[in-house]
Amino acid sequence: MPSVTEIKDPPSTAKALRFFKVMAVLSGLALFVLIGIIVVNGGFGRGGASAVWSPIHGLIYFVYVVSIANLGFKVGWSLPKMVGIMLTGFVPLLPFWAERRFAGEVEGRLATVAR
Repeated sequence: MPSVTEIKDPPSTAKALRFFKVMAVLSGLALFVLIGIIVVNGGFGRGGASAVWSPIHGLIYFVYVVSIANLGFKVGWSLPKMVGIMLTGFVPLLPFWAERRFAGEVEGRLATVAR
């Protein structure tokens, strides 16, 4: 198992963790909305709601990526791990799984720092 770097700024890390958790849920919900719109429209390229929601979803995903990088640099995640977590935003349900999995990991590390 790789060595875990010490969290140097627990209050800042806790804020980054809250931001990550919110963005993971929002990203997952935005992806479901996008998929629903695509299914209702019968596929890509139909304009309408898809043309409106796609850029909104893209912005939400971009902020999700930023939240992962922000948290990852604070807790010392490797770049491949951060990229792997970022890719969860492309698959329905995975942002929710990532939120539980990695938030739990960081919460555990923050709890040991607080002692």
